[in-house]
Amino acid sequence: MSADVQWAIIRNNSCFLLKGNKRTFSMEPNNLKAINSFRYNGIVQRKTIGVEPAKDGKGVVMVTRKNQGWRKPNKNYSKMELKRDPRRVLGTIRKTVGNNRYRKDLKMAAIRRASALLKSQKPVVVKSTRKTKS
Repeated sequence: MSADVQWAIIRNNSCFLLKGNKRTFSMEPNNLKAINSFRYNGIVQRKTIGVEPAKDGKGVVMVTRKNQGWRKPNKNYSKMELKRDPRRVLGTIRKTVGNNRYRKDLKMAAIRRASALLKSQKPVVVKSTRKTKS
């Protein structure tokens, strides 16, 4: 089925939808912005990008959809763990998405999601307060 027909079916009826007052969000996998729109949808698009936290809590996993195994959901996605420092992780995402021309329109959304995940994984340093003499 074409992506347009699939989108017409699941646009208003999906188990992933979170309907609010002004905007409808979607919690499906590989939806970078969690917005219910054709552009960011992770189910109907043939090429998708997803950025998830790594299982051990250090680094991120970049998920892309392959063209070969579209009938086999288990083999449909390729996952790449990125666990180096944040600058290299973001550079790898930039090169993979931008230079390979794999959904260049989602490059900045993937980089922003990855940087938010990496920032949340940093340990919180408690600053000591300076004691004053009275």
